[in-house]
Amino acid sequence: MIGYLKGKIISAKPTQIVLDVNNVGYLIHISISTFEKISDQSEISLYIHTHVREDALNLYGFYTEAEKEMFELLISISGIGPKVALSILSGISVDELQNAIQIENVSRLVSVPGVGRKTAERVVLELKSKVGFIETTTSKGIDFTIKQEAVLALTTLGYNQKVAEKIVRDLLSSNPALSLEELIKKSLTELNK
Repeated sequence: MIGYLKGKIISAKPTQIVLDVNNVGYLIHISISTFEKISDQSEISLYIHTHVREDALNLYGFYTEAEKEMFELLISISGIGPKVALSILSGISVDELQNAIQIENVSRLVSVPGVGRKTAERVVLELKSKVGFIETTTSKGIDFTIKQEAVLALTTLGYNQKVAEKIVRDLLSSNPALSLEELIKKSLTELNK
């Protein structure tokens, strides 16, 4: 089984890439969050999950080991296959998903495209005791509770969740020391441009 690949990107789309590893091109399915992290790079390393079925052998690539572990937990649930798991990881970060499962925030999971209420409840029920073992590292030490509070404030004001998440993430990556109040004010300025 393939567990890790390092090579040059031959072609990249938001949901899949072709990676040249020693002159062999591997087609790898990726989440949108992984795509965002690798889109400006030409040579990358990915953690790989090899999924074998009777009629196919598919590779799923992840920028972080935590994302790969969450993917494997998701596909261990009956009724959730690799495509749905990738869809979930494309719609919510690993940290937020872990937090939503731990605090049983079913409505946050339902807000992810492709996830219905029953699926969200099953994810919470089956993974609540397991997600605590996934070690996630936040990029540049960003406090994800501030991020979540800011996104919640913006969605309460009626803004689209995905748009709010992107703006908050961008603002925090450029200035991780922002207070919650400053973050919300700057986000509102960006949203109202």
